[in-house]
Amino acid sequence: MFAQYGIELCRQTMSKWMIKSGNIFEILYDMMRRILLEQPVIFSDDTTVKVVGDNKAKSYMWLYGCGADSPAGKIVDSDIPNIVLFDYNSGRGGQVIVDYLDGYDGYMHADGYPGYHKTQATIVGCWAHARRKFTDAQKAMGKNKSGKINWAINHIKKLYRVETLIKDKNIDERYHIRQEQSLPLLNEFKTWLIQSKSQVLGQTDLSDAIQYCLNQWEKLERYTLDGRLSIDNNRAERSIKPFVNGRKAWLLSQTAKGAKASAILYSTVESAKANGLVPYDYITHLLEAFTQPEPDIEQLLPWNVKLGDGL
Repeated sequence: MFAQYGIELCRQTMSKWMIKSGNIFEILYDMMRRILLEQPVIFSDDTTVKVVGDNKAKSYMWLYGCGADSPAGKIVDSDIPNIVLFDYNSGRGGQVIVDYLDGYDGYMHADGYPGYHKTQATIVGCWAHARRKFTDAQKAMGKNKSGKINWAINHIKKLYRVETLIKDKNIDERYHIRQEQSLPLLNEFKTWLIQSKSQVLGQTDLSDAIQYCLNQWEKLERYTLDGRLSIDNNRAERSIKPFVNGRKAWLLSQTAKGAKASAILYSTVESAKANGLVPYDYITHLLEAFTQPEPDIEQLLPWNVKLGDGL
């Protein structure tokens, strides 16, 4: 972030500033987390991170969020705020998610990782993951043609066409259009899965894709139950991508303390971007506000801050 303004800092200075800033912004992070856990729909994902001071070969950066990528991307009539939060943890066990969600029992978009099932949340499956299973099977086939794989991919495209149709609709309209158009497509796809399972012999990429969908079916069709839900978990994957890209540059964290500070700063930056703010301007605004004896934390939430034209 500093480099784009022509400012070059050594790693040691950057690390000290990052940890100090993380400590300052932690109170804002905690408020956003409380607000996140009050929402009817959230999303989650995770990725690995190397921490030198940790005895484990790899640790994890978890992502939790709600809302849209930008103010313009919000569902019509939805009052869910745009929040992106990162959480560092040395483990990937289900208890890590349980502890962070602290009894959350709303909808949660997630992949097929079994650890999510230990929570009280109602898990919503991801059709992007399901589609990827079939496209991977298609690639594995090489020049060999498979009518079944093509049928599955094309059928999933039909589900996504409905999503394009409802993009600018309100919550109630999204629900009713899915009931009328998506449910019949889903029922047809499930029938095809059951029939194809007995026809595809042996352990193949196609059989794996079919079994994945059958195992996840209840979660995969759940998005049709509420107009606020999404067909996939791509919102989470887009949100975690800046961290994944950043990891290619800095490679690792020296300490768990540094990794936790990094989580808070990434949360601050990505939540700012999701609310149309320029991260540098938002962080400058926060640092100035936190020089006051008793800053109004609620007014510092990214959706409550107005800083010129934004992104």
